[in-house]
Amino acid sequence: MENRQVHQTLCRMCDDHCGINVYVENGKVVDIDGNKDHVWNKGRLCIKGRAGVDLNNAPDRIRKPLKRTENGWEEISLEQALDEIAAKTKEIQAKYGKRTMSVWKGEAIGFAQQEENFRRFIHAIGSPNYFSNDSECFVGRWIGYSLVYGRWGSQPEFINSKCIVTWGANPPHAHPNMMQQINHARDNGAKLIVIDSRLSAIGRQADIFAQVKPGTDGALAWGVMRELIENGWYDKDFVEKFTMGFEKVKEYAAKFTPEYVAKETGIDSSLVKEIAEAMWNNAPAVINYVGNGLEHHENGINNIRAVAYFDGLLGSVDAKGGNFLPTGFPLKELTLYHELPLIEEGPIGRDRFPVLYDFRQECHTMVAMDTILSEDPYPLKGMIIAGANPVMTNPNANKVTEALKSLELLVVRELFMSETAELAHYILPAASYLERSELHGHGGFQVMGLTKKIIEPEEGIQDEYQFLHDLAHRLGAGEYFPWENEDKLNEWLVSDSGVTLEEIAAAPGGYKYAEKTYHKHEQNVANGKKAFNTPSGKLEFTSEYLKDLGYQEIAEYIPPTYMTDKSEEYPFVLITGARKVMYYHGRNRNFARLKSAMPTPEIELHPADAKRLDVVDGHVVKVTSTIGSIEIPVKVMHEKEINEGVTQITHGWRESNVNILTHDDRFDPIDGFPLMKSVEVKIEKVEK
Repeated sequence: MENRQVHQTLCRMCDDHCGINVYVENGKVVDIDGNKDHVWNKGRLCIKGRAGVDLNNAPDRIRKPLKRTENGWEEISLEQALDEIAAKTKEIQAKYGKRTMSVWKGEAIGFAQQEENFRRFIHAIGSPNYFSNDSECFVGRWIGYSLVYGRWGSQPEFINSKCIVTWGANPPHAHPNMMQQINHARDNGAKLIVIDSRLSAIGRQADIFAQVKPGTDGALAWGVMRELIENGWYDKDFVEKFTMGFEKVKEYAAKFTPEYVAKETGIDSSLVKEIAEAMWNNAPAVINYVGNGLEHHENGINNIRAVAYFDGLLGSVDAKGGNFLPTGFPLKELTLYHELPLIEEGPIGRDRFPVLYDFRQECHTMVAMDTILSEDPYPLKGMIIAGANPVMTNPNANKVTEALKSLELLVVRELFMSETAELAHYILPAASYLERSELHGHGGFQVMGLTKKIIEPEEGIQDEYQFLHDLAHRLGAGEYFPWENEDKLNEWLVSDSGVTLEEIAAAPGGYKYAEKTYHKHEQNVANGKKAFNTPSGKLEFTSEYLKDLGYQEIAEYIPPTYMTDKSEEYPFVLITGARKVMYYHGRNRNFARLKSAMPTPEIELHPADAKRLDVVDGHVVKVTSTIGSIEIPVKVMHEKEINEGVTQITHGWRESNVNILTHDDRFDPIDGFPLMKSVEVKIEKVEK
């Protein structure tokens, strides 16, 4: 067609950043498919990626700034909205103090420069209170691995691996291109071991599937470690040269006999040795990959640390076919933590969860809800939320709603009228990823890419940087946002790298900035540097840092409460958040072609449980925890898909918001992540 143009960019329908071709006719996006030249997806594209067309063109998209009035929502100009938001921010900070304003960044705008823009903004206006989705997702793994060997950013090198072990992860639904790499490895003879509480899509393909009870992954990890150590199946040279605390690991592991592990986890005891043998026979080309299934438990961090220990025992860290540690691209730093740390202002949650703040400078979103409602330790009166929907994604959703309603200023930047946006005083229309430009890296391939502005947004719609720039200038903090627009910011970010923005943009398949090298810890030591970025400079089986804070120095296994303190009133164990390939957390349910694949929420039940409850597919049940209740239709699973007494509900449904049930009062003590995947509930048939 004469008017059809094709542009190459990166997808942002999830955080995989697949290379895509975007087709535009007469200024409108009409189609999206995969870029065959991109190193990550090589032309493959999931159903979410193709729905970028729906995202950009949706009839229910918010296209004008909205202000709440007594008579409902009123459309106003962007200038009026920014002026009024700035005036109210000044009023709040003058009355209550600068730290009483906050921002909340959501996954929908990413983890890179957009996150750093919001961190920069809130410190620029004098408050330390930066919140995000990361205080309940992803950062648990980041901290767990960082405690062991100094960084989370390892990139599993699936293609060269000989043994792949996934823990609480389901790549076919969460990361389809990762699954393609796993399949490639299996074609070359790699063994696949899956640890999960549900027989997931990847579990059905596994050579070994270990269906553990929720929250007991740590017991299995320690049992496998015991087998490795007792049989001498570990990299003695690596352990001696590059680790600390091995003797304590050896001593602690001794009690995790196959019989004890079987009792704790519910799996057959023979699997413990079978998994250990598979790891050792293929070391060091072994990957232990942790999904977010391990994060949302009362002992999540230590369970994750225990899995991270395998990289040290097997010498798999930064090994070919193991967990590769990429060299980062040298972007300039946007945050102001060195220039304006604002620690003296008391970042919310730092005193209760110091590890979260020490590692991530992240305030705690669950503590924020209590702070808003109680004004203890100080008032929190204003919040700007971008690309987040905490009413649907945070635990104890009713409390979240109550807290956000009580703010004197709530501003939400969104593409659609989310459950959180409905509570706002102002809603500002956000740019889609096709209407903005940002830098993204693929560490496993050591390439940098650029999402390009394919089409111009309509009047009144801004990208994140432009919004923060304009608001900062109105608030007297313009010196911290000197760049005219996002393109100028991107030029500044790469200005010390020796690479221009134009060079990156000219490589839609990914600009390769460094060749891969392995075993960088050996080179570090040879050059007189620390082997790993930990306090000791070694891979730490034991952590003096945690010990000094009063936590366990070793990754002790603590059984979940539902096992040690069984409740007769709440006999079922609820898992939340299993991924569905067409949805991404709370997003995409307003797209007709995606919702047709799974039109309603559902609770997954074992056939025996369904029989006892006298329900079949489609029957409605009431699910109750100590936090709240919801009603939801039943989906009866195959008896092997889910264990008896265990149930699962995916989050993100307005009709049956599972986070009305989840806990904001029970945490992992180290990072403060809430209990969301082993929640005690009761289930009753609804007679209607």
